[in-house]
Amino acid sequence: MAARPGEDPTPDTESSERGTSMGAESSERGTSMGAESSERGVRGEEPVPSLAGFTVGITAARRAEELATMLERRGAVIQQGAALRIVALADDADLETTTRALIAEPPDITVATTGIGYRGWMEAADGWGIGEQLLTALGRCEMLARGPKARGAIRASGLVDAWSPESESTAEVLEHLLERGVEGSRIAMQLHGEPLPDVVEALELAGAQVVTIPVYRWAPPLDIAPLDRLIAGTLSGGIDMLAFTSAPAAAGLLARAEELGVREDLLAAMRGPVLALCVGPVTAAPLEALEVPTLQPQRSRLGAMVRTLESAAPSRARRLPVAAHELELRGHAVLVDGVLRPVPPTPMALLRVLARRPGRVVPRAELLAAQPGGAADEHAVENAIARLRQALGEPGLVQTVVRRGYRLPLEPDTGAASGPGGCCTTASWDDEGTRG
Repeated sequence: MAARPGEDPTPDTESSERGTSMGAESSERGTSMGAESSERGVRGEEPVPSLAGFTVGITAARRAEELATMLERRGAVIQQGAALRIVALADDADLETTTRALIAEPPDITVATTGIGYRGWMEAADGWGIGEQLLTALGRCEMLARGPKARGAIRASGLVDAWSPESESTAEVLEHLLERGVEGSRIAMQLHGEPLPDVVEALELAGAQVVTIPVYRWAPPLDIAPLDRLIAGTLSGGIDMLAFTSAPAAAGLLARAEELGVREDLLAAMRGPVLALCVGPVTAAPLEALEVPTLQPQRSRLGAMVRTLESAAPSRARRLPVAAHELELRGHAVLVDGVLRPVPPTPMALLRVLARRPGRVVPRAELLAAQPGGAADEHAVENAIARLRQALGEPGLVQTVVRRGYRLPLEPDTGAASGPGGCCTTASWDDEGTRG
């Protein structure tokens, strides 16, 4: 697959987005959360936010705060670690030379791929004192916009766009140009941080003269520490979802992981418990090429991406009927009978081990091996279990099996208390949960 840009998702208010996709989303949420929300409503409690208990890592540099706000509004905890930064090329001599050449010989077609790139080009031209000349030259040609942000930037500059693809993809722009025929045409192609060799080659093979305009480029972040912390958190189980809004961000994350010697470990995490959330297919492409499954909205918008995650999040939780209570395991918290209870990392790691074999005894040695940081003796397990019981607020949810280990007293048939295990925490139990 040819390297292509990130989707450059269009700014949107949540209210306007809701108008386009609320029906399907409401149906999904109604199926997975309706009964639980109704029950809490009867009890007079506020519904738990859809993303509460989950930690989302944000790799974006641009619009990261906007995305974080949307996620936090739905209850998520955010960890930011920009995988790249945008470097403007306003002082680039090659860009100025290319711009003056286009003014001297205007193109027949100009393709604007991103709003920020087009605006940056206009601002750079103004700085060189040739802004009006550039607009005059572009006004004589046909303007194509890859998406709504590029279209908005063109119109804001006083020009008019002739066409924009419904998919907002560079691939559809190329298809459109090839179908209409470009032989003998001079085409100016505004880049967006990375070259487009396959696109340029296809146009040139079709007989066009292509002038590329690199108005900005991607570079590693100046402060690499937040990205390193995000990678470490992902590997330690502290991140539930990683959000990507551009293909270069995905590439930047993996490149830094390679430098740290943990690329394969990171890929394993993203193929397993960590969800890769992408704003669209272009962003997802480099991850899916490495067999990393991704979650994407139908439309490449930040709001749509967040709502898609909101609908998918319930399927990421583990639900268990334990000791007359309903447990829902989320990333860093547990819902106990619909009440959100944050759980520290070490107790949460032990709870996940117990939940993998609900109703069965898990030996202390196995729980010891699961503790982050590698505790030295089984006394650490006892301390972590005590903290887990305290965090859950219901000691009977984790039972001690004397001289053997611990278990969750699962009630798969009724979802309510059955047998003697409903509230006992220190009695002796065998592997099947009967009193010894």
